Amino acid sequence: MKVHKPEATMENYITQICREDLEELREAFNKIDIDNSGYVSDFELQELFREASYSLPGYKVREIMETFIAGDTNKDEKITFEEFVSIYQELKSKDFSETFKKTVTRRDGIRSFGGLSGNSSEGTQHSYSDEEKVAFVNWINKALANDPDCQHLLPMNPDDESLFTSIHDGILLCKMINLSQPDTIDERVINTKKLTTFRMRENLVLALNSASAIGCTVVSIDAHDLMAGKPHLVLGLLWQIIKVGLFADIEISRNEGLICLLKEGEHLDHLMSLSPEELLLRWVNYHLCNAGTDTIRNFSEDIKDSRAYFYLLDQISDKGEDDFKMHVKIDMRGLNVSDLDERAELMLQQAARLDCRQFVSPHDVTSGNSKLNLAFVANLFNMHPALQKTQTDGIKDAHIEGESREEKTFRNWINSLGVSPHVNHLYWDLCDGLVILQLFQKVNVPVNWKKVNNSPYSVLGGNMRKLENCNYAVELGRDVAHFSLVGIGGENLNEGSSMHTLALLWQLMRRDTVLVLSDLGDGEKVGDQIILNWVNTTLGKNHKDVQISNFKDKLISSSLPVITLIDAIAPGTVKWDMVKKAEKGTRLNNEDKLNNAK
Repeated sequence: MKVHKPEATMENYITQICREDLEELREAFNKIDIDNSGYVSDFELQELFREASYSLPGYKVREIMETFIAGDTNKDEKITFEEFVSIYQELKSKDFSETFKKTVTRRDGIRSFGGLSGNSSEGTQHSYSDEEKVAFVNWINKALANDPDCQHLLPMNPDDESLFTSIHDGILLCKMINLSQPDTIDERVINTKKLTTFRMRENLVLALNSASAIGCTVVSIDAHDLMAGKPHLVLGLLWQIIKVGLFADIEISRNEGLICLLKEGEHLDHLMSLSPEELLLRWVNYHLCNAGTDTIRNFSEDIKDSRAYFYLLDQISDKGEDDFKMHVKIDMRGLNVSDLDERAELMLQQAARLDCRQFVSPHDVTSGNSKLNLAFVANLFNMHPALQKTQTDGIKDAHIEGESREEKTFRNWINSLGVSPHVNHLYWDLCDGLVILQLFQKVNVPVNWKKVNNSPYSVLGGNMRKLENCNYAVELGRDVAHFSLVGIGGENLNEGSSMHTLALLWQLMRRDTVLVLSDLGDGEKVGDQIILNWVNTTLGKNHKDVQISNFKDKLISSSLPVITLIDAIAPGTVKWDMVKKAEKGTRLNNEDKLNNAK
């Protein structure tokens, strides 16, 4: 393979490729560069090919990935646009360029606009999907139609840019977060009246912190970006928030009817390890099998003719078995219409009868917009799962318990850091070690990625390669980060042992928090005692009568030390009429403690 010297300039690359192709490659590069960092990481490439894996053979994915790795000329695990152009030339010589271009152009229906990003290279052309804007506007208009705090914003016009101006005061974002994950935000603290710029910024900061708390990646977004209504950032954040809500109930602990999707000879553990996207695909195929028609492999190519949707709607509609429900008989005559756009419109008219015409237009169906079709199907599932409760004889209750609050906190923290792939299940999704190794890098523990085995893994020997990653993760934790990992080995992480995985994650999360505090303290090394001394000193200087002895102090359960500390740091921020305090000689009850915590 031809290797370019590090000092090669952009002009060298331009001479090898026409201007039209160069512009196409710049657009492709921006689509893959998910976090707008100005370069493409191997994880962003993996995410791209994970999406394409339904239509690309595994060997082609691996060969293209190998070309990209080889094209990282300075071996910094970051592929610049110049390296990207060179890699494309290499792919072209291997007849992979058309395959690669088709993979990238799956992210179609975009609108570009000029702009600069603090994290990206100067002159970056950002893109956003007009179809996504329309879909999100319609969804928000319906979801928040009766919310009195949003009446000054709704309904938004899906045909103009009102979405991007309507989020500037933060109210709509806060409401959408609570719609997706109820009680995430105590709505008493949302500023809804006398909205000065400062109070709107407070709402936006609250929304961003809350979005991070439910697992959204917000590392490249700040309140100023949202107040300015930057389209690509607004749509990216809204999609994450909406997706959290759509996927919330697509797990067995929340819907035991999903157990009937078990295949013959399949263990429940495997079904529980599937992502929401995989469960939705299996749910659709379950109903298609019951209808006696062909199954699908994806929510892009295979749904363009609306056939699967017609049969799915017919299967999930109520057919009159329950006298207390409205009877809906799906009109299947649309299948006889040859024009696919017209057929899709007729299908959506039937979906509207189930109150499920959301997220997609006829064009989104016939063009195979995978993101919006996924949202459409998720909404169908949430509204009409049509799954019979299955006998669970032999399945212990513990097997179908939902994740604990601790597990959910760790999972959301991991996702908020922008790891790839997204973590849906704390233990199964970490068993190949890749996400854990990304976490080490996030907390400033250097990772030698040349020693890491990346996906996709072959069937033969694949688990051994995952185990090697886990062993390397434990080695980094023990020898470089100096974590306490007594009794923890790579095999424990690889097997998904909850006790051992949580022990490692707790130390990674703690290191992340300490790093944030060290940054705030101009690099000073921070430990528990330093933090404790600072808390008590700050409270004492401001004449507060609250002190804590350690981080296990029972007084912390009342949230009063935290609230009082906030008041000491930023006087006037706390609304004391909302804070519950115990009368002399009494203690706060659990409800009052919860209100304070909120």
